[in-house]
Amino acid sequence: MDIPIRMIDFATAACWIFLIVFCATAAYSIKDLRLDFGNSRMATTTDNRILVSFPLNIANNGYYDIRSFNFSTKLLGEDGSTITQGSTLIPTIGIGEKLSILHNLTLDVNDVMQSDQDFLFNDTQLNITESIGMVIGEVIPVEASGNISIPWGAPLYDLKLEKPQYIAVNYTQMQVIVSISFDNHAFFNVTGEVHLRMYNSANQLIGHGQSMVDAAQHSHFDGQIDLNVAVSSITQTGRFELDFQTPLFSFGSRVIQYG
Repeated sequence: MDIPIRMIDFATAACWIFLIVFCATAAYSIKDLRLDFGNSRMATTTDNRILVSFPLNIANNGYYDIRSFNFSTKLLGEDGSTITQGSTLIPTIGIGEKLSILHNLTLDVNDVMQSDQDFLFNDTQLNITESIGMVIGEVIPVEASGNISIPWGAPLYDLKLEKPQYIAVNYTQMQVIVSISFDNHAFFNVTGEVHLRMYNSANQLIGHGQSMVDAAQHSHFDGQIDLNVAVSSITQTGRFELDFQTPLFSFGSRVIQYG
């Protein structure tokens, strides 16, 4: 049995009307979706990593459910490489539903330092990309992205070694006292050991010492490291090599000339 042409035209027109109405209401659903970002927070975890948290409030005031809502972040290095990334998936956000989530991004400080050691010694910014993806009305995919910067305080800001002081122990041995200082601008404490090696102008290792470091967040640290050195090996010029070992990060060696 043949279907009248008018009925086919009517069905086609009805389909187009449905699509137009659906797209229009879906567009309103996007317009009526409320996303409010809170202030990001940083903290340390029990396994000595850094946790960056992003509070996000979501209100679906549109006409359709939202499926596969995905919030993703990436921490980028100076060269644009990805240091770490994280994502939070919400399977369904119903019509009229309101949610508050906490998206977390975990990073290893050593990974950050390997990308750029300036993070140890200079205050800067962590560059983070954000992206949001979702499906509205089971059909329409929506994506958006942006960039944010989070202030980063250097844990070893303005690291200095003062001019070494020499105290005679006996005819063959000398005690070398080296004062060390820095400002901990980070949000975490710097607790661990500092190791110092002393080389003379002939590139000979002539002494080694170590000391404990305990610098609370946003505080100034002053300390000293003692080395026992043979008198005959001391020269007027040389260099120190400085290493830090802490639960959060380790690095070496920082070369500092003396003389």
